[in-house]
Amino acid sequence: MSDFADAVVVITGAAGGIGRVLCRRFSSDGAMVVAVDREAAALATLVAELGPRHRAVVADVTDAVATQQELSAAVATLGKVDVLVNNAGMSPTYESLHTVSEQLWDKTVDVNLKGPFRLAVLAAHHMAAGDGGSIVNIGTAGSLMASVNELPYACAKAGLNALTVGLAEAYAPKVRVNAVLPGPFRTDASKGWAPDGPEVPWVPLGRLGEPEEVAPLVLHLASAASSFTTGAIIRVDGGITRRV
Repeated sequence: MSDFADAVVVITGAAGGIGRVLCRRFSSDGAMVVAVDREAAALATLVAELGPRHRAVVADVTDAVATQQELSAAVATLGKVDVLVNNAGMSPTYESLHTVSEQLWDKTVDVNLKGPFRLAVLAAHHMAAGDGGSIVNIGTAGSLMASVNELPYACAKAGLNALTVGLAEAYAPKVRVNAVLPGPFRTDASKGWAPDGPEVPWVPLGRLGEPEEVAPLVLHLASAASSFTTGAIIRVDGGITRRV
């Protein structure tokens, strides 16, 4: 996609499964990637692979002040931000709803909702003052069919859906904001629950998704090819939410 040539693309959760694939895809399409993650070693390895024109920002999105300062510094150096992909997320486990602590609840909301809100507003402010841009929020199909096993996560991501729609209205027409809702994907985070074999009977398509299968949609929403799309919430879930 030629419209990423020299574009500045900020991706949070960059060192994770989907994040790594997105960084590689945007980089191969000509973008300057600002990769944000709290895992310094994994982030350094990724950015070394991508090349010297890309930037690593070691930051935890739950620390809104520090992350905004780091992002502002990167934008000041590079001169602009064209795309923000809010990909960082966490889905903690717990024994029962009764055992969900204040700390677990607050951190889940901070990572999946408050952090994306702060970064999206900051990025949208820069975009609106310049030539515009695109924000893509990575949510979850679970936000549409909440499970008792991941209720804090589902609630936070449902808030991200609402945030997507609200920001799309707030920053139109110069900034577009959309969300992608992955279903069960085979990533680093899925190792604790993914089946051993290739067949997954509870997914209509019969298998888990691969990170490479969500990347094309994210790039499409980030690009001028989707210039009349904003406030959209699009599922990439193998059909698990077909009845929602």
